[in-house]
Amino acid sequence: MKQKKDVQQGTLALMLLKTLELLGPLHGYGIARRIEQISGALLSVNQGTLYPVLLRLENEGAISSDWGPSENNRRARFYRLTPAGQKLLNAEKRDWEQTAAIIARFFEVKAEDLA
Repeated sequence: MKQKKDVQQGTLALMLLKTLELLGPLHGYGIARRIEQISGALLSVNQGTLYPVLLRLENEGAISSDWGPSENNRRARFYRLTPAGQKLLNAEKRDWEQTAAIIARFFEVKAEDLA
């Protein structure tokens, strides 16, 4: 059985923005479940962690929200990516790709490469 991991600090906003880009407007619970699904059930998204990130991104203008009915006809807030959020996502993606490339170099380097 797979052990679920908590989302690493600083990565939730990126995953959230990418999920909204891929799937369009979603409510908070739907976002959490989709992140878990996309991770292959390896990540666990705590609601207490998710909603402060949603609030911060909305205050920054990266996402917007509207109230509407959920799948089970309950009132829910649906979040969507804004143009500013798309720009932020693109910048964050570039930063993470660069960081991953730098870290990869540390795993590939050999002592003789440094002589």
